[in-house]
Amino acid sequence: MFFVDAAHFVLGSYLGWLWCAVRLFVRAASGRQRYNVLGAWNATTQELIRVTNHTYVTATTVCELLQKIAALGLGVPITLVLDNARYQRCELVQSLARQLGIELLFLPSYSPNLNLIERLWKFTKKKALQSRHHTNYADFHAAVDQCLDQIATEHKQEISSLMTLNFQTFQDVPLLRA
Repeated sequence: MFFVDAAHFVLGSYLGWLWCAVRLFVRAASGRQRYNVLGAWNATTQELIRVTNHTYVTATTVCELLQKIAALGLGVPITLVLDNARYQRCELVQSLARQLGIELLFLPSYSPNLNLIERLWKFTKKKALQSRHHTNYADFHAAVDQCLDQIATEHKQEISSLMTLNFQTFQDVPLLRA
């Protein structure tokens, strides 16, 4: 089972908390350069398969990811858990998934807490971008890639405790009964 979603990292200053006696001005990047990562998190093996670009995530990007997953030759049924993005629900993606024997499971609208890969994107922003200023797009791009490349090595322990199949459930909550 793979959890799939895109992250759109935008070059800019990701601020944290700073206490100082003097006013501090933080330079911000001009323009809007984005680094898009369409990722598929294997919940069993704790591996990330990703497709990246610098423009937009489209149906062809999703098809490229589907082909990468099929090329792994897992030999077991493959299910992708996706949100309801339009580029994931289109006929091009669905027909390619049928051809490759991949099942697409769409989550209900407005439920990012059910998609495990959202935790990975939050972790990446915290480790690579938060409270840091990248002077140019190449440094920014390299910081995101370095963090994602180190998931299986340097960040393995943090990731294994973060990427568990524990989801919040709402049972016997009086507030929801009303």
